[in-house]
Amino acid sequence: MSEITINELEAAINFWRTRSPASGDELSLCKEASALSKPYALMIVQRQASLPADGLDPVARDAWEQYRRAIQG
Repeated sequence: MSEITINELEAAINFWRTRSPASGDELSLCKEASALSKPYALMIVQRQASLPADGLDPVARDAWEQYRRAIQG
């Protein structure tokens, strides 16, 4: 699989946040945005510009793949 840049990951998170806004009193993210936010946060802390797509856990990988299919039409 290819590398995912931090900008691409942020765009995927924003896609999911738009599609399924935070909900409840605690404003919880949808499962897809939540799954993608974990590797995004690690990339920020570790100052990484990208990560391998196959390094995502299954939920995050599924969210990423659904996002890619949606933007490709």
